Amino acid sequence: MNTKEIMGLALSMAGLTEATADSGIMIPSDSVRKIMFGVDIETADLLLAREIGADLVLAHHPGTGSPSVSLYKVMERQIELMVKMGVPINKAQKALRERMDSVGRGEHPRNWDKVTAAARLLKMPLMNIHMPLDMISEAAVQEHLDCTLGPKSKLQDVINALKEMPEFAEEPAGPVIRAGDKESYAGKVFVSMAGGTNGGPNVMKAYFEAGVGTLVMMHIPEDSLKAVKDQSIGNVIIAGHMRSDSVGINRFAKALEAKGLEVVKMGGIIG
Repeated sequence: MNTKEIMGLALSMAGLTEATADSGIMIPSDSVRKIMFGVDIETADLLLAREIGADLVLAHHPGTGSPSVSLYKVMERQIELMVKMGVPINKAQKALRERMDSVGRGEHPRNWDKVTAAARLLKMPLMNIHMPLDMISEAAVQEHLDCTLGPKSKLQDVINALKEMPEFAEEPAGPVIRAGDKESYAGKVFVSMAGGTNGGPNVMKAYFEAGVGTLVMMHIPEDSLKAVKDQSIGNVIIAGHMRSDSVGINRFAKALEAKGLEVVKMGGIIG
């Protein structure tokens, strides 16, 4: 396979037709046989890839090149998710705007070419796939919870259901209740994992006001958690960042292996 075909496979699995702004091929290759795949890739990892004979380094997070400064652009998908759950589209847009602008400002000064420049010197093909794999994670977790939980499920039931998936089965940094308690009714459970990054307190409030009882997310910043607790209208379960990322990554890695590629998983991938 070549790098374009690898990207195309990820897009197809996520139900997309074109690459998202937070994903890209920095240094292409026409012939890939062995991939070193990590959640986060740094310059030292490129040397490790050469040492083990990999001919492509595949990162998940967009810290390896120009997609990192475009992360805020993919956050607009969160508008679609809020509308899906009953939030009026104008309210969804306004709820997201502050956080989206903040992320854009935060990413702007990033040294986005550092790892890519090293890969060019090493002649090591390099690419990253972020939101498409997060969408695979999101869909897989939502499907599992929908098939497992009932109308009177409590937060502990959600935790137990998550731990039935191999990526969430063990500690450390496994699923944890951040807002609510184990005896709280979960209500409508919605998995929000694919939208660049956390949408912030206004987005979560919009979900809860639209009837979502429990949000299942990868991570949550302190200011957002405090706001949710102050609002006292919804529950939050954090499934775990590396573990949630690994759900989509493992499914994609399996698809690559089915195409005859060797995939060496490292750098934060669980399972």
